[in-house]
Amino acid sequence: MRRCKTCVETDTRPTTDFDEHGVCLPCRSVSLTSVEAIDWEERNAILKEIVVWGKAHSGPSGYDCIIGVSGGKDSTRQALFAREIGLNPLLVSCVYPPEQQTKRGAANLANLIELGFDTIVVAPAPQISKKLMRNCFKTLGNLFNASELALYASLPITAIAYNIPLILLGENPGLSFGTDVGSRDYNGNKMKNMNTLQGGDPRRFATDDMADNQLYWYRYPSDDAMERADLRIVYLGYFMSDFNDHTNARIAIEHGLQVRTGEDAKPENIGGLATEVALDDDFVIVNQMLKFMKFGFGKCTQEVGVAVRNHLMSREEGLELIRRYDGKCHPKYIKALTDYLEISEDEFWEVAEHYRGVEFFDRDDAGVWHLKEELYR
Repeated sequence: MRRCKTCVETDTRPTTDFDEHGVCLPCRSVSLTSVEAIDWEERNAILKEIVVWGKAHSGPSGYDCIIGVSGGKDSTRQALFAREIGLNPLLVSCVYPPEQQTKRGAANLANLIELGFDTIVVAPAPQISKKLMRNCFKTLGNLFNASELALYASLPITAIAYNIPLILLGENPGLSFGTDVGSRDYNGNKMKNMNTLQGGDPRRFATDDMADNQLYWYRYPSDDAMERADLRIVYLGYFMSDFNDHTNARIAIEHGLQVRTGEDAKPENIGGLATEVALDDDFVIVNQMLKFMKFGFGKCTQEVGVAVRNHLMSREEGLELIRRYDGKCHPKYIKALTDYLEISEDEFWEVAEHYRGVEFFDRDDAGVWHLKEELYR
């Protein structure tokens, strides 16, 4: 495992891209230095064309675009910005099952709606969602492959149903995190091919006893269906010079966002620094721990990478924070997850350890795993 020479990203992220100098794609694309070199007049011209196109193709509904939202900092920022540039968006929220969604998450989605946006809530059947999560955990070591597929697939499904061909997303994951999504600009039409979505076919994540009609919201439309509907998926963050965790959080909080507080905000409990992320679901914290076990990086690494690229801390300061907090997860979140999935904690740890990337870790005399010291460089 190598870390980026200028920030702290690792080359163990699936489909990541380091150049010959050992520098990650986000540093080359969205760092403060890189952003300052962008021709923003050119990008603004492209954005104006997209706005005009959206309005011209709004169809009978009168909505110019669709935006996927959770009510969190990024989706709140997207919705507000879309309105600022003259678009009339229809928000689509693919919500977690009631057992999974936090009260804070429900309040934040309500807050976004109260800001004056029409919103459709998509709620896939809870028992199917649970079975898919359990299966993804056991077969892939990731809780959220199916959930993420529904999150993204619900947007083109709704766009086709309502004849609203323009879909706006946030950042391009390739530019922001180094994950290959088939695009290094604002075009999101190939995103279903990213590593976690596996091409958009839910059978990859389903059990054999699940019928196809139970997987409707998890089935990403085919390329032919998207072409017939003339869908255009755009990463809105590509056109925003300050679309980042810190700015998005500040603006969302100013507009009523509720953040983590108390024990739920401590870095040693949640494995990261930010109190304004993963607001609608605590299982994300467990999944970030699993990612740390598999690949040697977790939530704190991602947050520190953003901060270093925006000159908010030094690389050395960031590495110390990663040493202290990356991969941490309070036992109460694991207990809540195992209760939800109806498995024992022993079974949880058996599966989790099965996916551990042992090449990244050393084990001490007490049997506790630690990331190898040379990987904090």
